[in-house]
Amino acid sequence: MIAFLVVFIAAFALALALTPLSIQLSHRWDIVARPGGRRKHQGNIPKLGGLAIAGAFLGSALISLLVRQWLPPPPEGVDPKEMTRFAAVCIGTLIIALWGFLDDRFELPARVQYVGQLIVSVIAILGLVFIERVMNPFTDQITVFPWPLVWGLTLFWLIGMMNTVNFLDGLDGLCTGVSAIVATVLVVHMLRVGQYGPALLPLALLGTVLGFLPFNIGPARIFLGSGAITLGYLIGTLSLVAGARVATVLLVLGIPIVDVAWQIVNRWRHGRSMSDADRNHLHFRLYDLGMSQRQVVLLYWGFCAFFGVLALLVSSRIYKLIAIVAIGLLIFGLLTALSRKQDRPLSETSLPLKQRGKRS
Repeated sequence: MIAFLVVFIAAFALALALTPLSIQLSHRWDIVARPGGRRKHQGNIPKLGGLAIAGAFLGSALISLLVRQWLPPPPEGVDPKEMTRFAAVCIGTLIIALWGFLDDRFELPARVQYVGQLIVSVIAILGLVFIERVMNPFTDQITVFPWPLVWGLTLFWLIGMMNTVNFLDGLDGLCTGVSAIVATVLVVHMLRVGQYGPALLPLALLGTVLGFLPFNIGPARIFLGSGAITLGYLIGTLSLVAGARVATVLLVLGIPIVDVAWQIVNRWRHGRSMSDADRNHLHFRLYDLGMSQRQVVLLYWGFCAFFGVLALLVSSRIYKLIAIVAIGLLIFGLLTALSRKQDRPLSETSLPLKQRGKRS
């Protein structure tokens, strides 16, 4: 327990210390989110939260290397590839955080942002963080994928997770709180199966987002900015380090994932590009219906926590699949109904991609 406490406290303390510094740097370099368009916050809000997130996570991850010797031996022995995966996660996190900083500073084009996401995804795969095999929910037998499919599935998963979490960053504390729930579920799962060393990484992520949350909860004193993509990369890679817990993360992040899928279909139907940001995401629609920002955030947290507990308690893979499909149909239907009720002119909802992920 001492090793876990040291890593968690280190991550929490680093986030508490680095976030005010990020606020100061944001003001000094004028990297702030200004109200207007779809943004309804008051005043200029710093948006270099990604620096604090990356710094706290990487710092506590390095500390975890010092306390691993205190951990009990895992039931199935130490994985000789564990350090390779550790390095891939940390190197990718550093690169995507720096890429995000450049995006926040210079507002990079969409294609350049996707290039950065592709680079760190390739780093993860080369570092043995990939989807190679899954358990078939219908037969309870392991399916091993050929390498071309391994690359394709992993790239789709990681890039999809980065953009899903980025889309989720629309209300104060929403993305940060949901990330904390995902990290908690991954920690519990890893400890339950005896992955003591790997569990230190999602624990570092949990401490980081909890230390950042007091500054990000409404009214926010700092936004994540491109740090939302960093969180998405961490969630995507750590879910694979945990043994390809794809179904688990799909359950916890069911609402934002379906929201992104609906946005893709809806924009395709209307001939719009995915590079156009708007207020048509579910959290924005609920907010514009009259719910307070905090009510929407707590609603999301509650649903994600409920399905996180469900993922941990339900062992049947077929039941998890049924739950995932049910969530998908429910949210898709809700978004369709809301879109008909809240028919908004394009001029009122669209913004260039460079303003997406920098908060509402």
